[in-house]
Amino acid sequence: MNCTVSRLNQLISIGEDYFTKTDQQNLAAKPKPTQWSKKETLGHLIDSAKYNLIRFTEIHIKPKTYQIIDYEVDDMVLINDYQGAETKDLTMLWVGLNRQIIHVINQQTEKTLQINAMLPNQKTTNLISLINDYLEHTEHQVKKVING
Repeated sequence: MNCTVSRLNQLISIGEDYFTKTDQQNLAAKPKPTQWSKKETLGHLIDSAKYNLIRFTEIHIKPKTYQIIDYEVDDMVLINDYQGAETKDLTMLWVGLNRQIIHVINQQTEKTLQINAMLPNQKTTNLISLINDYLEHTEHQVKKVING
């Protein structure tokens, strides 16, 4: 898990630097009316961090196989109005959530990483796979924002 934590720390640093140094007009620009702005993508990253932090903790306390619940990503971005929120606040929230995720990851053992979960498609997975999926998703989204 050291590599995962290291990569997540690096993504946090890169993302925080980008979102604090990039001008607001660039962050709020929508490539197309139906596509998210970079600021809305940051909001999506916040939603992903929120849901995954819950998953990474609840998996330890729910009985039997933990059931992963999907969420409506587009609706969450709209309902939270990330486009109208302060970028500084969004950035701090995203960084804080990820620091807590890292703290939770660092508490895991070989045994807890094998705790099972059921995906919405009824396929079985485990905590280590959920963590790795979260890292890959975060990495993909951060790169997409930075590279345009």
